[in-house]
Amino acid sequence: MRILVLGSGGHLGGHVAARLGSLPGTRVLTGGRSAGCDVRADLAADSPDRLARALATAAPDAVVNCAGATGGDPVTLAEANTRGPAALCAALGRALPAARLVHLGSAAEYGPGAPGDRTPESAPTRPLAPYGATKLAGTVAVTSSGLDAVVLRVGNPVGPGAPRTGLPGRVAALLREAGDGPDSVVRLGDLSAYRDFVDVRDVARAVEAAVTSPRPLPPVLNVGGGRPVRVRTLVRALADTAGFAGRVEEGASGSARSERVSWQCSDIRAARDALGWRPAYGLHDSLAALWAAGPPEPTPGPRSEAAP
Repeated sequence: MRILVLGSGGHLGGHVAARLGSLPGTRVLTGGRSAGCDVRADLAADSPDRLARALATAAPDAVVNCAGATGGDPVTLAEANTRGPAALCAALGRALPAARLVHLGSAAEYGPGAPGDRTPESAPTRPLAPYGATKLAGTVAVTSSGLDAVVLRVGNPVGPGAPRTGLPGRVAALLREAGDGPDSVVRLGDLSAYRDFVDVRDVARAVEAAVTSPRPLPPVLNVGGGRPVRVRTLVRALADTAGFAGRVEEGASGSARSERVSWQCSDIRAARDALGWRPAYGLHDSLAALWAAGPPEPTPGPRSEAAP
């Protein structure tokens, strides 16, 4: 089986490519903008015709799209998260209409959840910021393409190699910079929000199950930890894992997203039913792996990383 992983140089894409590469009889083709990729492609800029030619030459049996932008201005987000999936679907329809497409979406597409509830795939989508809105538009492009496609709506990734652009990676970086003395201080914003954290290795396992499933899949499946975790709890657990002897000071205000989206938790039962998948790593396992892995290698820009 030949599998093309687009965005293979990013955090999620790297784990996905490694997981798929361990499957017997499988060849993983890397895809992205860098010269070292098997398939040179920039979904945010390349025409569907050019992408179709590249796909026809590579001839994968399945394509996994981990490419996207987690930060930047609205134009950058729209190019990477909306235009990119739309161009990819158009190219696949021309070159490889029978190939399975697994696209990584984001739980941010739902917007704020109801406190105490787990959000199913059938819930209304009400993103409050450009990131979630552009990811949602990308999901619509995939689910309306007519291809053999599934969107995995990923919660908040955590685990080895977590980049500083996400909360776990940023907190780990701040802990490393603060040092381990008793007078060390890490200052953060409001940590009262609840998030659904999922290990990157579990995301890779879900992608594997989606790629290799012999049957048609639902258009959208949630891939998360399936339980709400207060951000404050994650920060304290990571500080303990790091052996941090200083203080963590919490401010009265945090990011705009935390203030507007105080609760997110995904209902992951559909992924269990469709893929036989459920999380294998607990939060403390994920944090231990994150810290033990050390600082991540820098990624080549905002389009190299999938959804947070």
